[in-house]
Amino acid sequence: MVVKICILRSGNIGTSPILDLLLDERADRPNIDVRVFGSGAKMNPEQVEEVVPKLEQFDPDFCIFVSPNPGAPGPAKARELLSEVDIPAIIIGDAPGKGKKDEMDEQGLGYIIVMSDPMIGAKREWLDPTEMAIFNADIIKVLAETGALRLVQKTLDGVIAAVEAGEEVELPKLIVTAEKAVEAGEFANPYAKAKAIAAYEMAGSVANLDMKGCFMTKGYENFIPLVAAAHEIAAAAAALAGEAREIEKGNDTVLRTPHMKEGAVGRKTDLISKPE
Repeated sequence: MVVKICILRSGNIGTSPILDLLLDERADRPNIDVRVFGSGAKMNPEQVEEVVPKLEQFDPDFCIFVSPNPGAPGPAKARELLSEVDIPAIIIGDAPGKGKKDEMDEQGLGYIIVMSDPMIGAKREWLDPTEMAIFNADIIKVLAETGALRLVQKTLDGVIAAVEAGEEVELPKLIVTAEKAVEAGEFANPYAKAKAIAAYEMAGSVANLDMKGCFMTKGYENFIPLVAAAHEIAAAAAALAGEAREIEKGNDTVLRTPHMKEGAVGRKTDLISKPE
């Protein structure tokens, strides 16, 4: 059986650009077929109303909606629309989504809230395309090297396996904390684990500073240092996450979980070895 998955993107968080790639990193996984529809950078209700109906063209077994702040007007509209279709749906969002989990439960939606996938410093006096790209690269690095993205992958693979087996799909209700991220990372060295926890928590603190700079501080001479500082924290978090991985590499204990020929997830730690 080939499991059909539709991913709907609206706006952007660090998880967004690589979500489909997490499920098929070599583009040869035989048991899934994925389509991605998006509204680009904008995430207003009018864009969402245009994008969400596209999932019915593909008729997926389940769909994923990924965006910043599931409580914002556009994503809230998406949740409303997805609750009305007869297709299992999972919302992936950042920390503000935690406050909407009860609503998502009532709407019959699953959710994965990545707590340290932070808001960007979106001030024109600060943010240009290059800075935007650097920030997202830093956040993706943190999420990947701390284990957060592996946890997202593992969770979605569980849904795929249930569909493939003809079982009733149990939608995830997951808040990705630092502890849960590093558990999925399976760090062998305790210092590496500590660095990964620190990196994840640092990335989470970026959102608070960017929120203060973007919405609570007047005057460019006052808010530019705040958003610049937030992006410096993101860069430092990425460097620290890299240090955690380097420790694991030095011990030859980096966990790799590739998708195998039949679509199942393999596993290896020794570099010079084959996954099983």
